[in-house]
Amino acid sequence: MTSATRTPRRPKIVMMEADHVRLSRLAAAAASRMPEVSDYLSVELERAKIVRRGQVPAKLVTMGSTLTFRDEQRGRTERVTLVFPEDANIEEKRISVLTPIGAALIGLTEGQSITWPNRTGEIHCLQVLSVEDTVAA
Repeated sequence: MTSATRTPRRPKIVMMEADHVRLSRLAAAAASRMPEVSDYLSVELERAKIVRRGQVPAKLVTMGSTLTFRDEQRGRTERVTLVFPEDANIEEKRISVLTPIGAALIGLTEGQSITWPNRTGEIHCLQVLSVEDTVAA
């Protein structure tokens, strides 16, 4: 089975209401500059369960979360912080939600995996190993 014929796994995701509103605007604004990532993020936003700030599940990847994930295809583990594009800095491991990996990670909880296509269409599987900072208050 080739990557083009496989259907990527899409786990249930949860998103804070405030993140959802801001990310919806961001995806719309990025549609002309980054259509693939904007479209992918928009699909993730459409399928997310929206919760208020006090209802955030433990260990949820939200904007500003620091997390460790494993890229199963590359056998690589990374610790990153998920940020808005203006705060991204690859040297500091601050990845933008407007990257394929950032858009794939938003809304997952510790232990969940997601299969997603990178910019070249290659299928990757990411597993969230730990979430250190979650805005739950």
